[in-house]
Amino acid sequence: MQANGNACPYVPKGGNVPQQANREPRAANDDANDDANDDANDGAPTTRVVGVRFRPTGRVYYYDPGAADYKSGQWVIVESPKGTECGRVVIAPRQIESSELGADDLKPILRIATEDDLRQMLAYKSKEKGALRRCAERIEQRELPMKLVESEYTYDGGRLTFYFTAEERVDFRALVRDLAAQFHTRIELRQIGARDHAKLLGGVGMCGKTLCCSSWLTEFNVVSIKMAKEQGLPLNTSKISGLCGRLMCCLAYENDDYVEAKEEMPAYNEVVTTGSGPGRVVGVNVPRESVEVMLESGATITVPVRQLDGYAQAFAQRDQQREQARTATKTATGGCGKPNCRHGQHAQPAASQPAQA
Repeated sequence: MQANGNACPYVPKGGNVPQQANREPRAANDDANDDANDDANDGAPTTRVVGVRFRPTGRVYYYDPGAADYKSGQWVIVESPKGTECGRVVIAPRQIESSELGADDLKPILRIATEDDLRQMLAYKSKEKGALRRCAERIEQRELPMKLVESEYTYDGGRLTFYFTAEERVDFRALVRDLAAQFHTRIELRQIGARDHAKLLGGVGMCGKTLCCSSWLTEFNVVSIKMAKEQGLPLNTSKISGLCGRLMCCLAYENDDYVEAKEEMPAYNEVVTTGSGPGRVVGVNVPRESVEVMLESGATITVPVRQLDGYAQAFAQRDQQREQARTATKTATGGCGKPNCRHGQHAQPAASQPAQA
C-alpha cells in the first residue's frame, strides 16, 4: 500500500505555535490571476474550491470554501479519508473547471484552526519520536521482518500511523493490538515503497540538490527506461537511478521536449545531404540541434540540422513562430518576453528626456 500525502500537517521545528496567516495582505496580483482564470473558464462549468495540503510536499486536496474567504497560509480543520485533520491552505479560493474534480462531492472546510488546536498539534508532534522508538522495540520482540520509517499523529491524537518498508507482506495484527493497548489510540500501519521511503527521509541527489520528491514533487510520475533512451543517456542503472534505487524522476521532466524535438530532426540511418556530400545519420544531439553524419568516404562530421537540405525552411518557420510568440508576450506584459518577466525589468530603458532650459 502506498503512503498517502494527507497523513499529517507540517509543523516547523522548535515548538513555537504556527502563526495563522489571516493577518497577511493578499498579493497584489491575486485578483488579476483570478480574473484570468475566470476568463479562461468562460463557457465551461466551474466550481469554487480551496486547496489544502497536509504535508509540505504532499498532494493538494480541494475543499468547498463556502462563502468564506480563506487566505493562503491559514490552518484549517477538514474531514479527510483518515478522519478529522488539520491542514494548511495553499491555494486561496478560486474557480476551476468542474471537469478537473472527481465524481465525489467536495467536502466543506469545518472551521479555522484555533490556537489551542495548533498547540495540541505541536504537543502530539513532539511525541512521534518516542512512539517510533517504542514501536521498534515491539517489532524486535515479535521478530517481524519490517523496517520502521516514520510515525505520525493526527492533530488531536485520534490516530497514530506508522510507516514501514518490507520486502514481503507482513502479518502485523498482533503488533497492532500491542500498540493500541500501549498508546490508547487508533493505530494504523502502512507499508510504503522505495520512492515513498526516500520522500519521507529526504536526502541529496547526484546533482547536489535536495531530492525532488522531498522538496517539491507532490506526485510520482511513471518513469521508464525508454525515456533514458530518448534522451541519449547511458543505460547504466547506477547512472540513472536515484537514492531509492528506482529510475530518477527527473528523466520524465524533459522527455516530452526531446520527443517533440526529434520529430523535427532527421532519424537514425536517414540519408541526408550536407555541404560535404550525402551521408547517413548516425547520431542526434537534441540540445545542440545537430546530427552526426557518416559520409560515403567513412568520415563522420557534425552538422547543424538547419544547414541540411529540406530542414532549413522548417527551422526558419519555427524560429519565426517563437519570435512572434515572444513579441506578443512582451506586448501583453510590458516585459522583455522572457519567462516570469512581468514588470519590465529586462525591457530596454526609455530614452531620457532632454533637460528643459
